[in-house]
Amino acid sequence: MCKPSNKLRGLRGISLVEVMIALVLTGIVATAVMRLFTTQHQNYLVQDRVVNAQQSARAIIDALVRHVRMAGFDIPIGVAPLQAANTDPDTIVVTYSPDDCEVYLAADMSSEGSALECTGDVSCFSDGQWAYIYDPASGDGEWFEISSVQTGSLSLQHTSVLNRAYSQNAIITSLAQAKFYVDNQTDTEHPTLMVQTPGGTPLVYAEGIADVQFRYRLANGTVVDYPILVDDVREVQISVTCAENQPGDEDGEAAGSPERTFASAVCLRNLGL
Repeated sequence: MCKPSNKLRGLRGISLVEVMIALVLTGIVATAVMRLFTTQHQNYLVQDRVVNAQQSARAIIDALVRHVRMAGFDIPIGVAPLQAANTDPDTIVVTYSPDDCEVYLAADMSSEGSALECTGDVSCFSDGQWAYIYDPASGDGEWFEISSVQTGSLSLQHTSVLNRAYSQNAIITSLAQAKFYVDNQTDTEHPTLMVQTPGGTPLVYAEGIADVQFRYRLANGTVVDYPILVDDVREVQISVTCAENQPGDEDGEAAGSPERTFASAVCLRNLGL
């Protein structure tokens, strides 16, 4: 009959105290690793937000620069090339001609609501477009919406009654006008940069923009927040501040990422000529 080996008599099992110590050490190590991961993840989110904010702000500034640079290009007399509002955030409205689309009235309008009979090709206009009609003699004019372009009869139908019946040789031209401002009232946590065109509803132009500021350098070198005479403006200085809270942030995700401000300046090549 086999006897138990003497080698097993001196061996003991793991005590409960040793198990508890191992669990405590494992918990400490796991907690430290988790805290390190959480910190690194938060830092990554912040840096990712910073990069996105930089790219967004630069793209917005580039877009604003393109619009502002065109202000006043080939617009009728009496139309303001630039309208400034020294608010917080600021508002700016720029107007310019984006193309050579322009026709003349072939005859006097019989009434304020009659169709616009034109000379020249009207196919450069489109249904639903907002255009501008003005009398070159007096400089009076107004915006109106084209309801239908009749290329065969060279006429333009419009949706609303005009303020007056224009005479022959009044000019109808395609103008671009854009109003930029920050909407920080609809969603106070996530302000947005808005754009509005004549007759249109405001549209979101860019998200996560907390503030936009415009300053104006005049012909004499003075920099002001609001120009009294628009024709004296030679440069527009643009400042865009990205919001700390971005759309899609939940429960303070990536909290603590700072607001960042980016600036640029654009010379107005169509004013003061």
